[in-house]
Amino acid sequence: MANKTFKAGQSEQTLGEKKQPVERQDFIHIAILVTIALAIGVYLIATTVLIAKDGVFYIERAQNFLTDPINIIKEHPPGYPFLVLMAHKFTGLFSNNSSAQSWVYSAQSITLLCRLFALIPLYFTGRILVGSRKSFWAVLILMILPHSAKLGCEVVREWPYILFLSVGFLCLLAGANQPKWWVLGLAGLSTGMGYLIREESAQIVIYGLVWFALCMFLPRLCGLSQCKIIIALASLLIGFAIPTIPYMKFTGQIIPAKMKNLPNIPFSNTLPDKTDIQKVNAVRANYNVAEIVSPNVLKALGEVFRTTGENLMWFFMPALAIGLYCRFRSNAKRKERFLITAFVLINVTMIALRYCYVQPHVSARWNLPLITFTIFYIPVGLQVIGNWLESKFPMNKQKTDLSQDKEGTWFLVLLLIGISICIPKLFTPLRIEDQSYREAANWLKENTAPTAIVAVPDKRIAFYAERKGLEYDKQIPEQVDYVVRIVESEDEKLVFDKETKEEYSTPVNKDRKRGKLVICRVIH
Repeated sequence: MANKTFKAGQSEQTLGEKKQPVERQDFIHIAILVTIALAIGVYLIATTVLIAKDGVFYIERAQNFLTDPINIIKEHPPGYPFLVLMAHKFTGLFSNNSSAQSWVYSAQSITLLCRLFALIPLYFTGRILVGSRKSFWAVLILMILPHSAKLGCEVVREWPYILFLSVGFLCLLAGANQPKWWVLGLAGLSTGMGYLIREESAQIVIYGLVWFALCMFLPRLCGLSQCKIIIALASLLIGFAIPTIPYMKFTGQIIPAKMKNLPNIPFSNTLPDKTDIQKVNAVRANYNVAEIVSPNVLKALGEVFRTTGENLMWFFMPALAIGLYCRFRSNAKRKERFLITAFVLINVTMIALRYCYVQPHVSARWNLPLITFTIFYIPVGLQVIGNWLESKFPMNKQKTDLSQDKEGTWFLVLLLIGISICIPKLFTPLRIEDQSYREAANWLKENTAPTAIVAVPDKRIAFYAERKGLEYDKQIPEQVDYVVRIVESEDEKLVFDKETKEEYSTPVNKDRKRGKLVICRVIH
């Protein structure tokens, strides 16, 4: 008996010794990733020439949050402007500066902070899916991808949204087979908080509902009792409802405004007279597939493929495809297959619908979540490619087992090639091509009265100049004191019935291929 107790104690001690290095290794991995992301982020913030156009919108909403909170909350999800406001309030504890640049730094800093925090759930998500080593390499690749890194220092809501989305995804992944009420409650709560930043965060709740519904009808899928499934669903929905129900009640809408732009297919409520069978059939016959499904779907999918390839610098694109195929073909678990497949399909569908019915354009920002949650399969693909290269062009004199879960020399070579491709674009200052806009803003700030009204082709010029700006396309607004315009030819004239005098000009870009930017004073 004593001998058995000794063995049991010895076994527990051995498990403790094994567990401790794993936890230490995770801490080291996360510390390295956060350090790299922080260094890159600080550099990009310090060298930013101009923020995104949407950034001015979010900062203005943050500035008006305290004076007009009702309209701010009703018009647009208030989560990100609120974070920007809190960041500016925090910096105000150390400085009373309320300039435009101070707001920019506050917004960029909170975005970077969200990116740093998001690395933690992303790392542990990858650890569950592909193991700690590959998760480390995957998140490292995500850190050095130029577009991903620059969005982490922009005044946009992508990374704050991904932070809450990644926490919800991790909790759902961890609680899919062994649900604990608090884990799924945290998944719902995080999803609800993300909903206040972007409504697309609700997709985590949809995955949970579908997964546990499948578990209820197919008990062999996860081996859960109906009681546990009901508790899991209740925890998920209650957690989601805590932040979202007050918001929905306050705004008076359950369906997001984005979805109201989607087309309505009039099958059930086209004709009020339901007894008129011939009319109903005639209407249904007229709505063929070409009218219901937008002909731009293929174009949308092509744009998704293009922007994904560009975000991955095209070099990592084959590795992602190979990694997904090999992982799903071999040892991927059921919950992994379901969640990753559902995530890809839902996000591609959302982008395609937005392209077809809202805006015929696919921004590289839209597919950042798609890349973020499939990035874990790039190291898998790189290892497969590396093993194949090692079999054809061996770099080690000693034979190695290519099936073992270790990265070989070719893996590191491919990784270094990918990093080398990313570095030049990664360390290019944000919007260096728009340097002339910033120079024009500086001139306006130094040479015009604070009450001056400026007509601008881009609202960021007036924002950085800290002047009231009226944006225009071709027709110049009345009652302006200065006009900023881009002149492509000397013969180009202002569509304006007042006399102007040129005060300042600068090339739009260094190669002078885009004409020059001119500031004219209006002679009243």
